[in-house]
Amino acid sequence: MKDPIRLTRRAVLGAGAAALGALATHRVAAQTSSTSTATIGARPGRRMLGGLEVSELGLGVQNVARTFETTVPDRNAMISLLRTAHDRGITFFDTAEVYGGHECERILGEAIAGFRDEIELVTKVGFNVDLETGEIGPGVISRPDHFRQAVEGSLRRLQTDRVDLLYQHRVDPEVPIEDVAGVVRDLMDEGKVLHWGLSEMGLDTLRRAHAELPLTAVQSEYSMLWRGPEDGTLALCEELGIGFVPFAPLGYGFLTGAIDILTSFAPGDFRAGTTRMALENREANMALVELARSWAERKQAEPCQIALAWLLAQGPSIVPIPGTTQIAHLMDNLGATEISFTPEEVTELNEAVAAIEVQGTRAPPVVAAWSDVEAPPAM
Repeated sequence: MKDPIRLTRRAVLGAGAAALGALATHRVAAQTSSTSTATIGARPGRRMLGGLEVSELGLGVQNVARTFETTVPDRNAMISLLRTAHDRGITFFDTAEVYGGHECERILGEAIAGFRDEIELVTKVGFNVDLETGEIGPGVISRPDHFRQAVEGSLRRLQTDRVDLLYQHRVDPEVPIEDVAGVVRDLMDEGKVLHWGLSEMGLDTLRRAHAELPLTAVQSEYSMLWRGPEDGTLALCEELGIGFVPFAPLGYGFLTGAIDILTSFAPGDFRAGTTRMALENREANMALVELARSWAERKQAEPCQIALAWLLAQGPSIVPIPGTTQIAHLMDNLGATEISFTPEEVTELNEAVAAIEVQGTRAPPVVAAWSDVEAPPAM
């Protein structure tokens, strides 16, 4: 396999200097139609999310404060991992105020302080997170006053004056999306937000939001293990010129082969609440892991690389954000960008994935309830 470094640190540094000079232009461009910019070609090893150019793979910064296995990673080790990701060409870092109750933003902010202007920084607000303590309560809050304060808090923790991409983390069923777009527009006018997007929204809300203030990206779960976005979301994003960012692109570790029939989950592990990981369903779902393994042998790769390369092959504006707390796994993930499929191989692999019917639900009921929600009508 080739060296997975597709974008060298020297290239990133050079691009960073150019990005500084173009910052004012980006702030204006963020408020224009992403449809008009989606056709602009990205540089080698990079992709376009609407009008935002990012690295071909991003990094999900969710578990650096607490892993799914419920362990607390060493803070310095996590900072080192984030800096290594940058050294290896990742410039697209994605976190949220709710991750670790503010702590993941703090860790990421410390890690990127020396190269903030060389990366695309992403965060999400909209869950019920105490603005001061980070304590996580039930439900969601996108009232404009709270939404603005949440963004201001994220900026402080991330040690920056702006985020390149801000998502409404989940749709608030009590707040019109036009009201959310209004506060985001104000934040854009102030230079604090350059682009915006939605996560796990209903399709009508997506259309309304884009009509009010053009969106750059949509973020939703998408992988061989969960193909829900293929039922309308991906097509609508393509129609509107909006990029798509799959979270959990490795099925929360399942598609790496790290989880098998003998695996047990620690109390509090998110995955234990998903019935697709229950023993009665896991055996059937292992067919996807075996499929990834067979293609890994064919391509002299790793199963995780096949799963990520499959996502990359689904469209030029798809940018997965696998998360990890281990440098070895980071390097494996980066290798996915070196795997190519012929059109015939894409068709063959797509048909094989579609032939496997995944058993069980993807999320606990309390989490699933916040997906595909539609915002209320504007007043």
